[in-house]
Amino acid sequence: MPQRPVLVVLFDDVQSLDVTGPVEVFAGAGRAAGDPSAYPIRTASLDGGPVRTRSGLRLLPDTALDDAVADGPPHTLVVPGGEGTRTPDPALIDWLRVHAPEAGRLVSVCTGALLLAEAGLLDGHRATTHWNACDHLARCHPEVDVDPDPIFVRDGRLSTSAGVTAGIDLALALVEEDLGRDVALTVARHLVVFLRRPGNQAQFSAQLSAQTARREPLRDLQAWITEHPEADLSVDSLAARARLSPRHFARAFHAETGTPPGRYVDRVRLEHARRLLEESSRGVEEVARASGYGTPEAMRRAFLKVLGTGPAEYRRRFHSPIDRVN
Repeated sequence: MPQRPVLVVLFDDVQSLDVTGPVEVFAGAGRAAGDPSAYPIRTASLDGGPVRTRSGLRLLPDTALDDAVADGPPHTLVVPGGEGTRTPDPALIDWLRVHAPEAGRLVSVCTGALLLAEAGLLDGHRATTHWNACDHLARCHPEVDVDPDPIFVRDGRLSTSAGVTAGIDLALALVEEDLGRDVALTVARHLVVFLRRPGNQAQFSAQLSAQTARREPLRDLQAWITEHPEADLSVDSLAARARLSPRHFARAFHAETGTPPGRYVDRVRLEHARRLLEESSRGVEEVARASGYGTPEAMRRAFLKVLGTGPAEYRRRFHSPIDRVN
């Protein structure tokens, strides 16, 4: 089995989970594949000295960054995020500008994308980052095509992920590419990551991406929609439940949640269908009815529009039965 060396960049105020999440995935993948040396992992800081994470945890790197690439570039260079990306050491940006393009794969986790952007490595590329930093990335680096929605984005050899745990999802996708689905799924189960999320899954669920309505009838209605995706969720029906005229209801719902009622319903139904496909063995036709689509074809169109894949293929890739881990 070929070795795929992984180098993880460390710096003060790094987010510890941005480091340990991908490291655990790559290390676990080697064990799952029967070759612990499949992903030789090294960590490095500018001078090789210890760094303190944002949470106060101290990390001791294996080496200095220059020494880490003295014998050649890594197969995968991982750049984590954290508060340290807000005012980075110029020497770190210079190192990335020179050495990151030499890596076989360049990966950022969370606000690590800010470091790559500062080094000019995201110019002309589609990228994402933590939802709270997307506006900052787009404003400060207009040459970057910032997509705030997905949990990770892959653009050729460049991969960027959303906040913190999304780095695990991205690392699992890379392992699946390298070693196959079975190895990636084995790692996911050992990490108790039962739902291996696709990259184009939204960073927020429908309930989190929309604001919570201030008025009680609309707030209660939001919860009711989530609990009854199979019901008649037309504007007229929802307006009657809220005891408002359809026109007044549509305006009020949009004003208070930031989302038109039809779009909110679409998101809720899609999430419900995805969850059933991921967690249950129900047939596609039953899932379509339970999620309010009525027919498998209507659900297929919704999946293709948002996810770029049909329900059957989605289930094949992401259905994760809970296995017992010894």
